[in-house]
Amino acid sequence: MSLFLLALCASFSMVTMLHADDTYTPPEVPAPPPDVERPQYKITVTQKGKALGSIIVELFPDIAPKHVANFDSLVAIGFYNGTAFHRVIPNFMIQGGDPNSKTKPREQWGFGDPSQKRVPAEFSKISHRRGIVSAARAADPNSATSQFFICVADAPWLDGQYSVFGRVLKGMEVADIVVNVPRDQRDNPIDKVEMTIVKLEGRERVPVHTSK
Repeated sequence: MSLFLLALCASFSMVTMLHADDTYTPPEVPAPPPDVERPQYKITVTQKGKALGSIIVELFPDIAPKHVANFDSLVAIGFYNGTAFHRVIPNFMIQGGDPNSKTKPREQWGFGDPSQKRVPAEFSKISHRRGIVSAARAADPNSATSQFFICVADAPWLDGQYSVFGRVLKGMEVADIVVNVPRDQRDNPIDKVEMTIVKLEGRERVPVHTSK
């Protein structure tokens, strides 16, 4: 079964169109415990060999530890490098991270590899706001693997159904570029949009502001 957002039938009219000149502010989330450091990653995005920019994300091990551990382990082995953002829906989200999107035919993108480790659901009270990173899954709530999505607009109808495990700190303008590229009837970009993900350490990390 294709790993995608089962709530795509929700009304997009609920979402206000966001313009390119809007100033992005990361969605507020509770501060982590003093002994928890939230890891950061840089997602570099390219299309046809051209750099579209980078998206910096922060993940929440204090909120969704199993999803964060899974993502971190995949980044460590270079799993995401060469995978695509294979589903892009304006006013909603961009989705990627399927290993099939590296070299397999487009018709298989989004279906995942049945041998992949599944991650059990970790639902929380954090809402799917613009900039939230959440786990894609199939009908089974515990079927998340490597695929994730970034909300480019608020999507409250997903709350309590998908596992939020991070947020974008910088680079939402790049996600906005990706979500608006020409796409086919399956919402798959006509020209492949690829990603490379690396973990940020030390001075590479960006300052973070959290609510108390």
